[in-house]
Amino acid sequence: MQAATLPITSGWSWIQDGFKLFKLQPMAMFFWSLMTGFFITVSYLIPLLGQMVLIASTPLLTFITLSACRNIAAGRPMLLPMWLEPLRDKETRKSLFGLGFAYMVCCLAGGFIATLPFLDGLMSAITADGAIDERALMLAMRGPFITFALIYVVISALFWHAPALIGWHRIKMTQALFFSMVACWRNKWPFLAYGVSWAAIFFAIQMAGATLTSLGIPPGIMQILLTPVNIVVAAVLYCSFYPAYISVFGTNYPGQGHGDAHGSGDEDSVL
Repeated sequence: MQAATLPITSGWSWIQDGFKLFKLQPMAMFFWSLMTGFFITVSYLIPLLGQMVLIASTPLLTFITLSACRNIAAGRPMLLPMWLEPLRDKETRKSLFGLGFAYMVCCLAGGFIATLPFLDGLMSAITADGAIDERALMLAMRGPFITFALIYVVISALFWHAPALIGWHRIKMTQALFFSMVACWRNKWPFLAYGVSWAAIFFAIQMAGATLTSLGIPPGIMQILLTPVNIVVAAVLYCSFYPAYISVFGTNYPGQGHGDAHGSGDEDSVL
């Protein structure tokens, strides 16, 4: 696998190309964004187990998203049965489940490593009578949060391209993780621009909501107005994963049948 090295401006181009993909089939991606949000909400209703299942299923959800974008880019309408079609192959499904388990283990290990050096400070936030000093706890959690954020950058680089490399190229997990890490390192500046751009977009939306609320719009009404906006923005975010992948690895991958493109290059025509 040969990963291309792209200029820093590619980070913003991925977002623009993701928006172009979204405009081709907005209702399909709005539906997927809505369903993904539903999965996340349900996971938080089941303490601990729900979050672990969500983390472990992330590669599966990512591959479904990429496959949907691949179909949209090739001009195929995303019908309801097509969403799970990428997971029909037994070997692909098994490999992605394995990748999800590895991702969960890495996240848990990262959380443990990030927390361990600050354990004394976290414990000191608990008073002698067992009560929690919330202010002291928030201060004590800064160190673990920052440390985990740095660790998670490495974890994200390992797993960013891995679902597509495993699902489309049928390569081993260890190779996929290695190729993903190399690709992300080669394109660290585009990914930095990509991350900063998305952070700025989400910040701008929240600031706009706060500004309108300060002008007199009730918070409940503002929340109702922002909900579809956030769903659309999340859908564009998901769409941007596909151009980020094909700009680095190209579209020369084996086809998997009716539900997927066949690597003919048609996917580039709309990007």
